[in-house]
Amino acid sequence: MFPEICRIGNFTVYSYGLMLVIAFIVSTTLAMREARKNGINPDTIFNFLFTGFISGVVGARIFYVAEHIGYYSENPLEIIMLQHGGLSWFGGLILGVSCAIFYLKLKKIPIFSAMDLVIPYLALAQSIGRIGCLLNGCCYGRPSGSYGIYFEVHKQALIPTQAYSTLLLLVIFIILRLMQRRPHKSGSIFFLYLLLYSAARFSIEFWRADNRIIFGGLTLFQLLSIAVFVIAAAGLVFIKKTPPHKIK
Repeated sequence: MFPEICRIGNFTVYSYGLMLVIAFIVSTTLAMREARKNGINPDTIFNFLFTGFISGVVGARIFYVAEHIGYYSENPLEIIMLQHGGLSWFGGLILGVSCAIFYLKLKKIPIFSAMDLVIPYLALAQSIGRIGCLLNGCCYGRPSGSYGIYFEVHKQALIPTQAYSTLLLLVIFIILRLMQRRPHKSGSIFFLYLLLYSAARFSIEFWRADNRIIFGGLTLFQLLSIAVFVIAAAGLVFIKKTPPHKIK
């Protein structure tokens, strides 16, 4: 599609990196505004999101590089070339959430309450980020002459799984925002996000062509999606059965 937006002298604006920046700015701005409405210090939310974003990108890159270690061992400089794409949501989830939780504990902020406030905007950020994947040509789908879009970088028409992901994440964002406006137990929005996204990712993987089948006809990310789905379902059941004052 359009990996490069424009060039200004020796400086190149890459579509993937640009969309990541836009995703962070939009989601952070909206989350801070929501925090202000709820009487929460917006600066605290910004620091929380910035911690999660940076650590999430690092974790996502580490996971992706580990998954394609053969290529990166032969091309080590490519490890730092984020403009070429290559982030794994699962790696970002693990490290991003871990560091974000550490920050919340450090500031003595209720973890689930903070997660519930920002998690819809994480889905929105992912939705915007997937547009970067579409423009960059990464996270691509299977060849399809009937339903595909021509990608110059791949020299063929492929199923636009990036666009499907963008739309699904936008739907998830809307669902979470609607739930956010209704009475709910702390933590339920966070686990609902994990439930919905893991289901969406599991489905999209059937159309993607950049991940290998490793077991039972499923890719690594489908197996991870199943694990996240089970954890999320268990979390929702736990929250439903636990008195609100015991959830932190």
